[in-house]
Amino acid sequence: MAEKVIYAMYDDDDVLKDGAKLLVAKGVKVSDVFSPFPIHGIDPIIGVKQTRLGIVAFLFAITGTLLATYGMRFFMITDWPMNIGGKPNGTYLDNMLAFVPITFEFTVMCAAHGMAITYLLRNKTLPGMPAQNPDPRTTDDKFVIELKHSENSQFSEDELLSMLKQTGIIEIDQKEIN
Repeated sequence: MAEKVIYAMYDDDDVLKDGAKLLVAKGVKVSDVFSPFPIHGIDPIIGVKQTRLGIVAFLFAITGTLLATYGMRFFMITDWPMNIGGKPNGTYLDNMLAFVPITFEFTVMCAAHGMAITYLLRNKTLPGMPAQNPDPRTTDDKFVIELKHSENSQFSEDELLSMLKQTGIIEIDQKEIN
């Protein structure tokens, strides 16, 4: 069964924020907002939960630290011990200070790459994945609010459209999605 979706387009982010506040105050559930840049303050207005990307970044950083520590101990102490500058590598603890820059850099690299890949996978924006954007103009200079009729079943379509028209929209589009 196809679901009815209403897309309301705006030409200013402040007008969109004010419109979203008005809609939410009337009990309308805003499904999503599409914009060419992040709109600061829109998340709490439309009820988007706080992201857990920071926790994932921390886990990738810990993984990087552990891999760097294990790798340097294995390569420099166990597998092929080196005598650098007259200082033999007897144990990892004797030379741990020399490995701090490498450990730090590998930690940052793992956290950054892991976070970026997680972000792209979670948002389904890897190359080759189909775009979820309702209107290509939202990547340039327009802003869109998405309202799903199933999430706002207490309102009729006419009521939703009349409420949207009070928010300063420039265009309305209705679609049925699967």
